[in-house]
Amino acid sequence: MTTLVFGHKSPDTDSTGSPLIWAWYLNEVKGVDAKPVLLGQPNTEAAFMLNRWGFDMLDIIEDVADDQACVVVDTNNPAELPANINGADVQAIIDHHKLVGGLETKGPIDITIRPLACTATIMYDLMGDDAAKMPENIKGAALTCILSDTLEFRSPTTTDRDREVVAALAADLGINVTEYAAEMFAAKSDVSAFSDAELIRMDSKEYEVDGTKFRVSVLETTAPEIPLDRKESLMETFKTVAAEDGVDEVLLFVVDILKEEATLLVPNDVVKGVAEKSFGATVEGNNVVLPGIMSRKKQIIPNLKV
Repeated sequence: MTTLVFGHKSPDTDSTGSPLIWAWYLNEVKGVDAKPVLLGQPNTEAAFMLNRWGFDMLDIIEDVADDQACVVVDTNNPAELPANINGADVQAIIDHHKLVGGLETKGPIDITIRPLACTATIMYDLMGDDAAKMPENIKGAALTCILSDTLEFRSPTTTDRDREVVAALAADLGINVTEYAAEMFAAKSDVSAFSDAELIRMDSKEYEVDGTKFRVSVLETTAPEIPLDRKESLMETFKTVAAEDGVDEVLLFVVDILKEEATLLVPNDVVKGVAEKSFGATVEGNNVVLPGIMSRKKQIIPNLKV
């Protein structure tokens, strides 16, 4: 049976690239028949990565069959995985997020969760000497994943190990990191073709805080004016997305990569209260700028209060 390798729903660059990396490793080093797949359409930066390094678009799956062999990467949260994930044969988890719980496996499995900025960094280390065997396109995917998750080292999740692996990969590929990251972020910022609902769901996760269910969405961009020019229609769409997705509120943070700040859209008093209690912000109007806020994982989610 082919082992499927996939990340979370609403796949970003890491959840698109890491399945490619690990499927290559399983196939070429471990002799395991493996296939990388996605759980949704990749975002614009992930699509840039696929095109830049010559990958075909990955198949998108809706669910997994009973006993389907799979490896889960870049998440361990059942809410971000196929509905039948506990019916599948999960053989390994490789992740860099907090342990959520709720996954049930057929037997003992390999689990690696490390406090690094990117799943691809963990994979590089797990491969050991075999990492040197990666072909150029797989190295390119790994480089792109790490630069994406660290926002070219601007994110507070960045570790020295992430920097070291980027340096090694960039040297092997002859890539100027600053120039390449600028290309990536330009691709990530090109969101004009997406509907409001697609923007809200593009990079989002569901979290519950004291009984209130949130869809916490992040748009990382070097051109924040593009989504912020649409803030009125985006906030109107919050209601539709919340109703369709079974959450109480949508929190949309537009992260300005270059200024290293986030703008939170504030459509109502509930979100105003979240901004004030969570970040000590003073809210006037329908948005608030949060200096230094860059990471959903490290700065937004841990601080959410209602």
